[in-house]
Amino acid sequence: MNIPCRVDEMDMHADLHTVLGYHQYSKHRFEAYAPGPEALDWDEQPAAFRHFEGAEQFALPALKEAMQDPALSATLQRPFSALNQAPAPIAVSAASLSVLLQLSLGITAWKSWGPDRWAVRANPSSGNLHPVEAYVFLRGIAGFADGLYHYCPDSHTLEQRATFIPSGGSPQVLIALSSVMWREAWKYGERAFRYCQLDTGHAVGALRYAAALLGWPLAEQRQASTSSLQHWLGLDRTEDFTAGRETYTEREEAETLLSLTTEPADMNWLQQACATASWYGKASTIDRHPMYRWQAIDEVALATRHAATKNHSHSNPVQTDQASGTGSGRTAAQVILQRRSAQRFDARHVMPQADFHALLAATLPSAHAPWDALASGPHISLVLFVHRVEGLQPGLYLLPRTERLATLLKTRLNPDFLCSPVENAPPYPGLQLLTPAPAAELQRVARSIHCHQDIASNACFALGMLAEYDANISADPSSYRDLLREAGLIGQVLYLQAVALGLRGTGIGCYFDDPFHNLLGLKNADFQSLYHFTVGLPLEDSRIETSSTCAL
Repeated sequence: MNIPCRVDEMDMHADLHTVLGYHQYSKHRFEAYAPGPEALDWDEQPAAFRHFEGAEQFALPALKEAMQDPALSATLQRPFSALNQAPAPIAVSAASLSVLLQLSLGITAWKSWGPDRWAVRANPSSGNLHPVEAYVFLRGIAGFADGLYHYCPDSHTLEQRATFIPSGGSPQVLIALSSVMWREAWKYGERAFRYCQLDTGHAVGALRYAAALLGWPLAEQRQASTSSLQHWLGLDRTEDFTAGRETYTEREEAETLLSLTTEPADMNWLQQACATASWYGKASTIDRHPMYRWQAIDEVALATRHAATKNHSHSNPVQTDQASGTGSGRTAAQVILQRRSAQRFDARHVMPQADFHALLAATLPSAHAPWDALASGPHISLVLFVHRVEGLQPGLYLLPRTERLATLLKTRLNPDFLCSPVENAPPYPGLQLLTPAPAAELQRVARSIHCHQDIASNACFALGMLAEYDANISADPSSYRDLLREAGLIGQVLYLQAVALGLRGTGIGCYFDDPFHNLLGLKNADFQSLYHFTVGLPLEDSRIETSSTCAL
């Protein structure tokens, strides 16, 4: 059953009003942070993992077990720098699906400090709260009945959420992502919707890198509306989500559908299969004792649901032959499994200029992974606080990422900016020095803009992701999700590129929105900052113990 979205002009205007109001209201300001909880009960935080009690579980092979397959073993030894060189695709099996999920959404390590213990996953998350849940639609895959499966990263298993009547047809593997928004809202209040979309972008990027390693395509499918996907995933089955005291803590919001085949997903099959599906399992509790309610999150989630559209290839105007990573010799699997968020940086480390340019080149849109995963974009430019990069004077820099964005920004940024092309930079669009700044002054400004966090001033560089905002939101309020997901995808690229260079990155969701815009001389909402990031040499905390769960 296709559930119609609200598409008339009056609803469009109401959705636009909701999105614009939410974005403005959820901004951090020097005088006050966005509305959030006044206190946190760390002993009663939301459950980090969801299960469906009563659903049959299928254990996936561990990574070392999967490597007993010669083809999988060989592909896991591919260097990170060669990911864009498409290999022969690995056959879809329980072992290869296991590798895909482990390297994209699985637990890669456990950390402990005193009595506290927490998981590190392949996909990053704001506050390590991980709102993203993953589901897999399977048809015609050996060892699995046709149906819908929920991925459990804590046990590395698939739970059979629904079985479908066999219908024949070509094999299908579709991955759907949803958000348990309360996991983020519990800590971050109204700003949490932003973080859920960033984390969806992170997860899409993580899945695309893992799929590329296996020689598989992965592309977003927009032929189904968000509401239809909500139905197909069983997320509108309210009787299955009753474990918590409040329904808003238990709900999941459908985010995106991704296909692992070159052909468009078979939407007729999904519609017919889900109409006659047999459902299993009751959702486990996320939070039995919530202390707050953030109604604005529900409102903006509804206002930004996508309508069904035809799948089309969006234009990535920059075609680069840049390698996926540096010649560090690390395999792609090693880079993915070693991804971590830095907590502190060495304030003395100087980043080699060649590494800096290689990292920036990897953020440019192209026809290669991971940029072919999302159905929209590119709409984001990078504004960089360069602190310590060999051969570059400290200052504020701009990387527009496309010629079109460079042209738009030229008339909107502070007219006093130098906008000087950077000498010796590779020939990609418009890396330019906006204004030099004394190192101490630049560090002070970077720290202030990023909620007074030292991590933004001690890194080799920090950056803000500046999105082409007003035109996109006005044309389609649901593009708010797309812009945030593009930012999250860029963040995933920066995370992995930093690891490949022997460095680390950290995403920053806490920054003062409008003070950053004022710094750039922006006068209206044509461009808005949606995510910030830092890269540098990490300082490890020797008090924290780390145990890897899937080292190669």
